[in-house]
Amino acid sequence: MSSAPNPTAHAPSAPPADGLPGGGAFADVTASESALRRYLHGLPGVDAVGLEARAATLGTRSIKTSSKAHAIDLAISMIDLTTLEGADTPGKVRSLCAKGRNPDPTDRTTPRVAAICVYPDMVATAGEALAGSGINVASVATAFPAGRAALDVKLADTRDAVAAGADEIDMVIDRGAFLSGRYMKVFEEIRAVKEACRRTDGGAAHLKVIFENGELSTYDNIRRASWLAMLAGADFIKTSTGKVAVNATLPNTLLMLEAVRDFRAATGVQIGVKPAGGIRTTKDALKYLVTVNETAGEDWLTPEWFRFGASSLLNDLLMQRQKLSTGHYSGPDYVTVD
Repeated sequence: MSSAPNPTAHAPSAPPADGLPGGGAFADVTASESALRRYLHGLPGVDAVGLEARAATLGTRSIKTSSKAHAIDLAISMIDLTTLEGADTPGKVRSLCAKGRNPDPTDRTTPRVAAICVYPDMVATAGEALAGSGINVASVATAFPAGRAALDVKLADTRDAVAAGADEIDMVIDRGAFLSGRYMKVFEEIRAVKEACRRTDGGAAHLKVIFENGELSTYDNIRRASWLAMLAGADFIKTSTGKVAVNATLPNTLLMLEAVRDFRAATGVQIGVKPAGGIRTTKDALKYLVTVNETAGEDWLTPEWFRFGASSLLNDLLMQRQKLSTGHYSGPDYVTVD
């Protein structure tokens, strides 16, 4: 596995003149609702049995002790440390930012996390707390988590977060539109949010597009959503909000990794992947890193291209890191409770 660089998001490349990845190679695909539907339904069907068997095999791969310490540090550097609760306060957000900057106060060699993810009204607070740290401020937007709002409301939500200093925007797709086959509505909404991510200085916030795989139900739908989001200009594709019963799983993340691998082969454009929700242990995180390496390759093994949407995961990674370093676990007060 490659070493992790500083966990700052890659700067989104300037879009081609026609706004489509790959220099407009897919312009005909997105020219109309019928063309887009034909393309998405023409993607190869997913062999569910084969996909799950492949994920299960990758999940049994072991990492040598000599590599485990590096893998744990890499996983820490890929975390989007998150608080998305109605009871969030400025104090809670500042505390989370402090933990992200210095996850283990007893060991200054511990990597910092990739980003702190908060609601739009907490972006400014997070930005102040993270100033000079190199950690990005991410914000959910577009009426997260349900996405049930008019487009102008979603765009205002996005613009407010970007104006407050968000480096990254995590948007949710309209699952109702997607599941009813209105693919162009979803495509155009992603494109509009992408445009709303632009800042007045000419830069842009990084756009992560959340599918909510637990509501898409089928692997074929997840593959279609992956290609739809990438065609629309997503910088990252993300499994879930963490707010439903079924969130990230190894098979659906494997499927999304195959999609970004194939998309880069077709267009030359690299897209990141973010599994979110339900990843709580070091053992789980290492399975995901093995899956990234074996599916998309080492190019994705950096915080620029792979993230974990998880908070409880960080505590377990810190406990396991301390165990490798000292040979024993610390007491229950070794890590802070988020």
